[in-house]
Amino acid sequence: MKKIFSTLALSVFTLASVIAQDTHVILISIDGLRPEFYKDASWSMVNLRQAMKNGSYADGVTGVFPTVTYPSHTTMITGVKPIKHGVYYNTPSEPLEVTGKWNWDYSNIKVPTIFSAAKEKGLKTASVFWPVSVGGPATYNIPEYWYLPETKGGKRNMTKALSEHSFPKGFYQEIQQNAVGKLEEIDFDGDYLSIDDNLSRMSSYIIRQYKPSFLAVHLVAVDHFEHEEGRDGDKVRAALSSVDRGIKSILEAVEKAGIKDKTTIIVTGDHGFVDIHSSVSPNILLAQAGLYDPNHKENWKAYFHASGGSSFLHLKDKNDKATLEKVKTILNKLPESQKSMFAVKDRNALDVVGSDPNAVLALAPKQGFTFSNAVTGDLIRPASGGTHGFFPDFKEIQTGFVVFGNGIKKGTVIPEMGLQDIAPLIAKLLKIDFPSADGTLYPGLLTKE
Repeated sequence: MKKIFSTLALSVFTLASVIAQDTHVILISIDGLRPEFYKDASWSMVNLRQAMKNGSYADGVTGVFPTVTYPSHTTMITGVKPIKHGVYYNTPSEPLEVTGKWNWDYSNIKVPTIFSAAKEKGLKTASVFWPVSVGGPATYNIPEYWYLPETKGGKRNMTKALSEHSFPKGFYQEIQQNAVGKLEEIDFDGDYLSIDDNLSRMSSYIIRQYKPSFLAVHLVAVDHFEHEEGRDGDKVRAALSSVDRGIKSILEAVEKAGIKDKTTIIVTGDHGFVDIHSSVSPNILLAQAGLYDPNHKENWKAYFHASGGSSFLHLKDKNDKATLEKVKTILNKLPESQKSMFAVKDRNALDVVGSDPNAVLALAPKQGFTFSNAVTGDLIRPASGGTHGFFPDFKEIQTGFVVFGNGIKKGTVIPEMGLQDIAPLIAKLLKIDFPSADGTLYPGLLTKE
């Protein structure tokens, strides 16, 4: 009898997997996407705007703090904020030595993801250049990863890193042979729009060849040129037109694969952008106060970890209240002209927005200012271009959201949603249980419950 029940349970699981496989969700993240890109025709996202007519969108998406790439992308696929999922910044706080490492490894994520939940249900998934995906559970995985330079002043090595860490073994070579041709290091240089062309081709090949239930791809060039030129510029507009063509390539791949009627497309981003004119280096204040000695870093007591438009204070001893009070006093005694450049967010404020639980406070600047980790030189120095990382409480730092295809209502407009609201929607579309998510499922987006 026990054997009969086991066989029956296995059959039910297999049937459920087959039924779910008949549904497909593609998550396209455009790094640095802003709502006006698809709401304002002058930005020339022709393909996305055409597709949007048959779907729904948000006027704005509120991000996490800091509003940077790796925490944001992890929130998209977990439905929770950094304080729960464990990816607090793009790069770890390194008071002893800034190594250049990023939070690449999937093992940094402390909660279930759409990828892990889909795997448990027996669904095929794919991850293309998705942040925090090295060693992840995706069935097909081209992670965002690179080897650091072997010598000082040397160059990173992404082609070797992807060759050795894509999954399954040999998949990167398969992608080159069938989708993009042989790739060289310059093909991953953000100065060239071909990086997104290739990522779109990789995704299109996977869709046609393997028809995964869930595919997530990260497109990066728009962010690169917003950093260089700010919120507007010829390169920003060219990158946006290029990524829009990449979206069209993916849509065409869905149609060629014969799964258009079964596929939902979500186009979103991780953060907005702010033009900057000045950079602040608060570690200089700590050095002047004897709390951080650049010549004897091992004796540090306090350290500000910069994350674009934010900087988070870490203590060597998290319970060192004397040092914390000393830092607060330093900040409070700054001239009014300097104090006015940023707000101080205490631990209670960080808890509310779900930020790094290891930070004791953070600095959130006014628009126009960014932060650096520098410990010598001027406290305030010129800066140019654009950045993100700001406290997510103003419109310019919001990202966007467009959804269309299978199961999606036409014409719904959500005034404001959060990045954590994306995962519950994906789970609903894929028919997988995902109780760990804190985000809201908006029923108005769906044709039926």
